[in-house]
Amino acid sequence: MTDLAQATLAELTAELVDAAWRRGLRPELQLTVTEWADANRTLPGTNAEPGPWRTARVPYLAEIMDCLSTASPVERVVLMKGAQTGGTEAGLNAIGYWVAHAPGLILAVWPSIDMVRRNSRTRIEPLIEGTPALRSRIAPARSKDPGNTVGLKEFPGGALIMTGANSATGLRSTPARYLVLDEVDAFPADADGEGDPVALAVQRTVTFRGRRKIFLISTPTEAGVSRIEKAYAESDQRRYFVPCPHCGTHQALSWRGVTWPEGEPRKAFYACEACGGVIEEADKPAMLAKGEWRPTAQGDGLTAGFHLSALYSPFESWGEIAADFLTSKRDPARLKTWTNLKLGEAYEDRDMAPLAPDSLASRGIACDPAWTELLPEGVAVITAGVDTQDDRIEVEFVGWGRGEASWSLDYDILHGDTSRPEVWAALDRLLARRFRHQKAVPDLPILAVAIDSGGHRTDQVMRFSAERLNRRIWAIKGRGGPGVPPWPKRPPKLRSASLAPVHIVGVDTLKHGLLSRLRIVDGGPGACHWPAERDYHWFTGLVAERPVRRYTRGVARIEWVPDPGVRNEPLDCRVYATAALHGLYAAGMSLAEMVGKVEGAEVRAGAVGAEPAGEVMRRAPAVVRSSWVG
Repeated sequence: MTDLAQATLAELTAELVDAAWRRGLRPELQLTVTEWADANRTLPGTNAEPGPWRTARVPYLAEIMDCLSTASPVERVVLMKGAQTGGTEAGLNAIGYWVAHAPGLILAVWPSIDMVRRNSRTRIEPLIEGTPALRSRIAPARSKDPGNTVGLKEFPGGALIMTGANSATGLRSTPARYLVLDEVDAFPADADGEGDPVALAVQRTVTFRGRRKIFLISTPTEAGVSRIEKAYAESDQRRYFVPCPHCGTHQALSWRGVTWPEGEPRKAFYACEACGGVIEEADKPAMLAKGEWRPTAQGDGLTAGFHLSALYSPFESWGEIAADFLTSKRDPARLKTWTNLKLGEAYEDRDMAPLAPDSLASRGIACDPAWTELLPEGVAVITAGVDTQDDRIEVEFVGWGRGEASWSLDYDILHGDTSRPEVWAALDRLLARRFRHQKAVPDLPILAVAIDSGGHRTDQVMRFSAERLNRRIWAIKGRGGPGVPPWPKRPPKLRSASLAPVHIVGVDTLKHGLLSRLRIVDGGPGACHWPAERDYHWFTGLVAERPVRRYTRGVARIEWVPDPGVRNEPLDCRVYATAALHGLYAAGMSLAEMVGKVEGAEVRAGAVGAEPAGEVMRRAPAVVRSSWVG
């Protein structure tokens, strides 16, 4: 190379270095997340409204997103929200903005590693593929490319790292400038014994103090336990005020303003708190467009908190919310879900005080003939819950009707060494029972059974289930803690052809729902019924545990504590029978449809009782049976 060429190359190199240096010193363009999303974001075909993103469709999200822009002094954004409000999309817009406009390390945290895999495929990848500004910066996923995986998306100037709140390893690695914590109320209280996952994740942003952005998103759960409720209380507590189309008074929408004609909830409207004017659903878009966020607390200047209920949602009407309320208001478990999802508020459960066995026993129903001989008219589905001990097996048969009203049809105890086959053979015959119904339908079988695989008889339970999976006799294992669903969303993997899969069920969720429903005294959806002759010890076992609020590393959670010296098998059996019902839901069954079929049938002529349980048990020598049915 000639001296002239070398000099020219050196000059060009110096110019490139100088240009790069100057770009590094140049301040970031004053572009907001809202402006970037409106110009670049395209919603995928799987979205309810695919196509170009329009903030004008959800104008209340503009200020939330703009607080996540680099020019905003806000460091921490808290969104306590209801369903169908677009909060998750706001988080995706922020991620896209950071990748394309202000690169840096981004940490996105979901409640579990499983949710990371699902959201990476269903949310992050469509975000990248549908947005040219992102697609050009992130290499396509290839089997040998470590820069684009399920949990990692690299781009010039940074990377998007995705992890679960249940993984301490993922929460204590590389420092991050940007942090998105989605559904924080479903996070575990402790991440692998290393502390609160929210605190661990936030700690990774401290080196970027002054330039960091932390976005906490969640639907709240229980008052006093909800993380998002606590975070919102520590913020400036902004609410979205919209003007009345009649008098112009600005007001934050609340449930007390929603009203409807008697018996016609789908015609619900909103009554202005100032003039009483009727605000129709058609007025909502114009009100939202003219709305404004107003803080209702002092705050610290660095944390912006937003509360957003489904009453603001353009995707759900006030009539739909009102109809959902009427179907939920009598059932505490459903009312809690409605409060969380529709109002975006933490549910204050005033009914979690312990129940006295005497109060339950006095509500027994005299049944002649016995329910084992002729089912109550409202029963449409039967499940069973089975608890195993070393020296006995306990079983409850539960009938289910409209709105998950339940009837305790029978409770049996099979005494015997559960390491031997005789007691299992007796259980098999017991679970083959069929129950006569007052309607002209075939005798009702037990549609599903959940049997506890914990304790000392795990192998026996799993083999018993494996041989009877066609009868939906499922091996289950209870898991405590918040956020664990009553039944797993995906089928568990089969580890061995000779052993059944084990289904993980959320026992705390089921216990909470049961305790609420036991308080329903006037029948209807969710009400629990039992025969008047049921033994008193069954009631003591049914309420043998009570919820207690405890703190783990400063994080509040509800724990179920057993009463000393009281056997809790009746509670466990009912929890398992309810889990079996949720297993049927997961398999595609509709309880409402089953109820409709029974209600539409004619009364059976000359209905008689089913084969007495005692007759079944006489064919099981070497096993002693006792019953808590008197």
